[in-house]
Amino acid sequence: MILTRLLPKFSQRRWRLLAPLCLAGLLTGCLAIPQTGLFAFRLAVTSLGVEEVRIGPYAVDARLDTSDIMSLALSSLGAGSLPVQATLAMGLGLPTGMPAVEMSGFRWTLDMPGVEPVSGNYEQDVTLTSGEDANLRLPVAFDLLDGGRERLAPMVELASQLASQGELPAGSELAITPGDLRGLGMTLPAGLLTPTIRLGVGEDGRLIPRR
Repeated sequence: MILTRLLPKFSQRRWRLLAPLCLAGLLTGCLAIPQTGLFAFRLAVTSLGVEEVRIGPYAVDARLDTSDIMSLALSSLGAGSLPVQATLAMGLGLPTGMPAVEMSGFRWTLDMPGVEPVSGNYEQDVTLTSGEDANLRLPVAFDLLDGGRERLAPMVELASQLASQGELPAGSELAITPGDLRGLGMTLPAGLLTPTIRLGVGEDGRLIPRR
């Protein structure tokens, strides 16, 4: 009789100990599964694009000549710098058959060739569900510094490239550090078996997992 009473308590205690490991096991696994997209710790970055590129107050229209953008930038650099702003459009999802997970935001860092790395925090909760991507928008900004036409030209060219191609340049790297993950009635704290995800951008715009 005593053993019978103890078994349920033992089972509950064992479940509480094993539950985080079960959730972690669902969220960890292969870095790449070609049939369903790019996966890192079972979080899938399904798309990555660039929208709404601006240099200071000017929207960068892909149809404009770069020389026109250069003239506008040079005329607006009286204060010594000029912000370049863009929106990084990102899709996040889960593989087919996985239970829904709630992520309490994440930290991100974007490193593009020729530009100092930029970073930020996505502070809203993100619901990740199998078969239905979460479409997120991350504001990205860096400064054009007044160093004359020679130093300014590569930055203006980068802004024009972002606008015309709608994607990050080859050699860029995006790092995502997930926040707390909630699912299956439990919470997996940030940093516990969910390290930073690093994705590189190849020559054809393809996302490449970094170790």
